[in-house]
Amino acid sequence: QVQLVESGGGLVQAGGSLRLSCAASGDTFSTYTMGWFRQAPGKEREFVGRSSWSNTFSSNSMKGRFTISRDNAKNTVYLQMNSLTPEDTAVYYCAATRNWRSILTSDYEYWGQGTQVTVSS
Repeated sequence: QVQLVESGGGLVQAGGSLRLSCAASGDTFSTYTMGWFRQAPGKEREFVGRSSWSNTFSSNSMKGRFTISRDNAKNTVYLQMNSLTPEDTAVYYCAATRNWRSILTSDYEYWGQGTQVTVSS
C-alpha cells in the first residue's frame, strides 16, 4: 500500500504561482505512476497530469502553465503551477497507480486527502 500526503496549497492572486508537493510512503515509490487531479465545487474530478519514473504527461488544457516533476530519492512528486487564474481554484489531489499510462480516476488505487488552492481575482 501507499500513503500520500499533499501540501503547498493556499491563497494566491491571479497571475501568481504555487508549487504543490506530494510525499509518498509505504511501497516502492519508483514502481508507481503518480497522478495529479483537481476538483472544483460542483464539478467532476479532473485529470491534471501524471509522472512515471521516466515519463511525464500533462493535460492539454494546462500544458505550458503546469509542470510535474518527480524526485524518487525523496519519494515526492511536485506540481508547479504558474499564471494561475480563478478557474484553477480547486482541491488538488495526488494519486498512485501501477498503470503508467492512465489518466482515469478509476485506475488510481491510492489517494491523498487533497490540498486547497484558491486563486483570487
